[in-house]
Parts: sequence; structure tokens; C-alpha cells
Amino acid sequence: MNATRTLCFAIAALSSYAALVYRLSQARRSWKDSAYRTLIATLVLQCLTFTMGAVAMGGGTFLGVGNLAILVMHLSAVAFCVSAQIILLRWAAADEETVRRTRYWLVTGIALDVLLAALFFLADGPGRPTSDFDGTSEPLLLTYLLFFIVSQAVPCVSIYRQCGPYARMTDNASLRQALRLLSVTAVVLFLYCLARTVNILTAAGGVDIGAWKVAASVFSAAGIVMLSLSLTMSSWSPSATRLLDWARTYRSYRALYPLWRDLYESSPDIALEPPGASASVSDLDYRLHRRVVEIRDGWRDLRPYIDRTTHGAGGPGQEASEESRQAFTEAAQIKQALVAKRTGTVPQDSKDDGEFDDRDTDNFTAEVAWLTKVAAAYSKLGTAS
Repeated sequence: MNATRTLCFAIAALSSYAALVYRLSQARRSWKDSAYRTLIATLVLQCLTFTMGAVAMGGGTFLGVGNLAILVMHLSAVAFCVSAQIILLRWAAADEETVRRTRYWLVTGIALDVLLAALFFLADGPGRPTSDFDGTSEPLLLTYLLFFIVSQAVPCVSIYRQCGPYARMTDNASLRQALRLLSVTAVVLFLYCLARTVNILTAAGGVDIGAWKVAASVFSAAGIVMLSLSLTMSSWSPSATRLLDWARTYRSYRALYPLWRDLYESSPDIALEPPGASASVSDLDYRLHRRVVEIRDGWRDLRPYIDRTTHGAGGPGQEASEESRQAFTEAAQIKQALVAKRTGTVPQDSKDDGEFDDRDTDNFTAEVAWLTKVAAAYSKLGTAS
């Protein structure tokens, strides 16, 4: 059980240090921003909290004082919760009300830290077994532990209540995502507070809940990882979104290749550039647009050879969506038309005899999605044959 708790502290500490290092890399351009400096202070306190947690799990003394690592962990945890609350206030607005509420949280945090330190020494914290801090019936130490839990739970509730309205207020998409993740984080950390309270009270009452004691550490580690992500998301989210968009574009570009290749071999004039032309990462959007246009051009060149009566054998069954069945039919018609064009066979019931039923191409995203379905069906037909 101690190994699991130590691992949870280590995970929380590593995520905190990763977030701190990432944010420190932006210090040159952001240091003048007071919200940025508050964020750095929060991450430093977060790192200190879970570093001390890991140290405390090793037992023994810290700086020659018994259980001092636990006290430092709790004091810095109060401080970083208060600091996180202040960051949220600064993200939301920068007015007199924000200044007033910031002052309130600072005073409250200092008062709680003084109270916890006083209770720790009055309860002879340095001389007690480390296990007493998991829960004890000794009144002063029990009061200390419960005050600590309250100091963690109240900011969780406050942050959760504010994140929703603040997310609706902002026009910054990445900040809105960060606030939503922060609200989920507040819920997870509040669950930690509940689980920790159960641990303390059951231990004080002499009840052993066994492996369930680890739940508090798991909630804490998960919440801190999420907190580290939410406190840095506003800076890395745009880059991550661009990377995901690029990956989706590349996946679509590659998925369309088999269909484009066969249409190009049938109608080489559809290509604006020769297939061997060098490509760079930066022009992938342009190349995807070209590939879609060239597929449509090659499709049009095949119209005299497309048999409208062809539906293809071995397609998806009735349980599949109408769009999937239609994509398979289109793919089967293209494959048969390519053969007909090579042999010079014009079907009696070709698409030139009917209306041009191509889809609306104004929505490029929908166009790519549809052609990708057709290309996937086309590749399956190729594999089957």
C-alpha cells in the first residue's frame, strides 16, 4: 500500500515539475504579466507539496525535525490551493473586485497556515509516529487533519462553481478548454478530500478499511496531473490543435491515394503537378485540396463509362448506414468504369444518360469525409479482387 501511495506522490510531483519547466520556458516573454508570475508561484508550491509528500513517505526526519516534511507538505498545499484560486480570478477579470477577493484568499491562506502550524506543534507533531497523520483519535492532531482537509475542499468547491461562468464569459477557446478541465479537476480533488476524510475518521474510530485507503492517493495523483494540464493548456492547446489538424489532414491525404492513383493512371491530365513532385509538411493542406479536385476531375472523365445499374457484390449489409452502402456503390461503379475505359466499352445505361448527381462540394470537410469513405470502399474492392 505504501508503494502505491509513494508512486502516486511521484506521479503528482513529476507532472508538477513538467508543468513548471514548460511554463518557465516562456518566462522571457511573459514575466511582466502578474497572472504568469502567480502561475509560476502556484506550480512551485505544487512541486514542493508533492516533493515533500514523497519525502514524508520515506519516514524519518526532515531538517532534523520529525514529521516536518508532512507539515511543509500541508502548508504548501494550502498555499498552492489559494494561489490556484487567485489564478482563476485573474483569468476571469482584472478589476477592483478581483483585487478584493485576491486579498481575501491571501489572508485566509496565511491564517490557515498559521493555524495548522500551531496545531501541529501543540499536538506534538514532531514526536508522533508518522502513521498518526493518516488518522488518530488524539483531539489536537485530529483537529489539525480535519482543518487541513477543509482547507483543500473549500477551494475545490469555489473553483468548480466559478469555472462554468468564467468559461462562458471568455472568447479565448484554449482558455475556455482549460477552465472546463479545471472544473473536472476540482471534482476529482474534492473526491480526494472525501476519501481522505473517510480515511481519517475511520482510523480515528479504529475501523480498518483496508485497500480502500489508497483511493485518496489515487484521486490526488489524478487530480494533480489534470491540474498541471489545465494550468498550462492555454499555451500548448493551440499548438496541439494544429498538430491534430495536420494529422487528420495527412491521414485523409494518404487514405485518398489508392483512388487518386487509379484515376490518375486512367486520366493523367487531371494532375496539376507530376506525382513525383517534392512535397513539404507546410503545403499539406494545398495538396489535399488538389487531390480532392483531381479525384473529382478523374471521376468526371469516367462518366461515359459508369454504369448506373452497378451496385457491387459483397457490399455492406442492411445493418450498415445508407451512406456506407452508397459509398460502396460509388466505389464499385468507379472500379468497373476504369475497366470499361481501358477496354473501350461504353455501358448502355451510363451516367451521361442521367443527371449529374455529385454531392455539394461547398463544404470541403464534408467532401473529404465522403471521398475518404469511397476510397476506403474502393481499397476493399481492390483487396477482394
